[in-house]
Amino acid sequence: MTIEKRNLLLFQSTEYGTEVSDELLSYPWEIHIANTLEQVSQLLDQHIFHVGLCLVDKCTFTACASFQCCRKEYFSTVKDLFNSNSSIKWIMGLPKGTTPDALQTSEEIKLIAEYCFDYITLPIDKESMLFTLGHAYGMSKVSQNFPKKINSFTSNFGIIGDSPAMMDLFKLLKKISKEDCSVLIQGETGTGKELIANAVHNHSSRSEHPLITINCGAFPKDLIQSELFGHEKGAFTGAVQRKIGRIEAAEGGTLFLDEIGDLPYEQQVNLLRFLEDRTIRRIGGSENIPVNVRIIAATHVDLKAAVQRKDFREDLFYRLQVLQIETPPLRERAKDIESLACYFFKKFSAGHSYQAKGFQIESLNLLNSYSWPGNVRELMNCIRSAIVTSENGLLTPEDLGLDRREKSRALQTLDEGRADADRDLILASLHHTGNNLSRSAELLGISRVSLYRLIDKHGIIV
Repeated sequence: MTIEKRNLLLFQSTEYGTEVSDELLSYPWEIHIANTLEQVSQLLDQHIFHVGLCLVDKCTFTACASFQCCRKEYFSTVKDLFNSNSSIKWIMGLPKGTTPDALQTSEEIKLIAEYCFDYITLPIDKESMLFTLGHAYGMSKVSQNFPKKINSFTSNFGIIGDSPAMMDLFKLLKKISKEDCSVLIQGETGTGKELIANAVHNHSSRSEHPLITINCGAFPKDLIQSELFGHEKGAFTGAVQRKIGRIEAAEGGTLFLDEIGDLPYEQQVNLLRFLEDRTIRRIGGSENIPVNVRIIAATHVDLKAAVQRKDFREDLFYRLQVLQIETPPLRERAKDIESLACYFFKKFSAGHSYQAKGFQIESLNLLNSYSWPGNVRELMNCIRSAIVTSENGLLTPEDLGLDRREKSRALQTLDEGRADADRDLILASLHHTGNNLSRSAELLGISRVSLYRLIDKHGIIV
């Protein structure tokens, strides 16, 4: 089996010369030395790196006060280096004679804990160093799905997704945004109905005017009318001044009625009257006020069923659903799960020094196979919680807190189930052994030839 060439990015000051690179001139490693961040940037444009070795300047350990400013600037440079490419597994090389105890009061320990796969002390032991580099390379290959995905989001209308269901939705959004009539958005809880409403408004002719939102189920029955239509001073006890309602505040723009299915029945009449004559009257007021707004309503409730139960007015239902959008549940857009997970990972980890820097392959497999009854909102909360609580370099299935029994195998054939199980076991063994094929085959109880065949069959990158 041909072993691919492995590029090593070696970041060092000129004081080291070739003392380390000469020791590492061993196939399959090809050494690329950089002394500045500019040189690093050039090398990243020219080559693909999975592993990097950063040799810390010897002078940073001096106790002399004159070096402290340079020391601070140096470690700022090193941090920028580690942030330059999230897919590289960095190993920090510490000066000769440095011990772990010496790190406890220095910047190195923080950088190692937050950014590095491992660290070594000089002079290097060649055999040990090659093992560490190989292990880091294997881990980078195993976890490469994360950095690949995190920089390749497909976004339309500010919404992540490129599954067939979402592409159909985007086509519909493009048409509906150009119109100026009422829109009804229906879908399960957590499917992003508010995002869709924002997209419709932001790409409409009313985008320069306000988008006003009200959750129809968030107010008591005796307050919802005041929230929608406003009131005059003295209209009721506690009305100490005039209040402009949400409808009036949306003049020229869009009113988003979230959870319209929870609007009290008696208030549905008032909303219907507004939709018919496009005027409002504040509580306690005597004049009709014309208001020019576009109505977008959303609900997780089946409004047709609600109409049949007499919980929702039929005439209001038809007024609202001039144009209709169905938001697909996450189980119908499974292709988007990894992209969404990585998007949320990037969003919630930005600006923080959390332990986790990505996902284990097993975690991505679990995310893809989970049924997500809470849809995108559940996925978002799952990733956020895992990032905050994890003590691992890569998020594990245990960090995600999802029950493995939730895997959706009911729709699979027996052969498909076996194939998935085989692939999961192979990935787990490769991860455990750092991509050591001989040890992986031994763990699996098969020959190397059989492992090669299975790796090829399941499209696994080694």
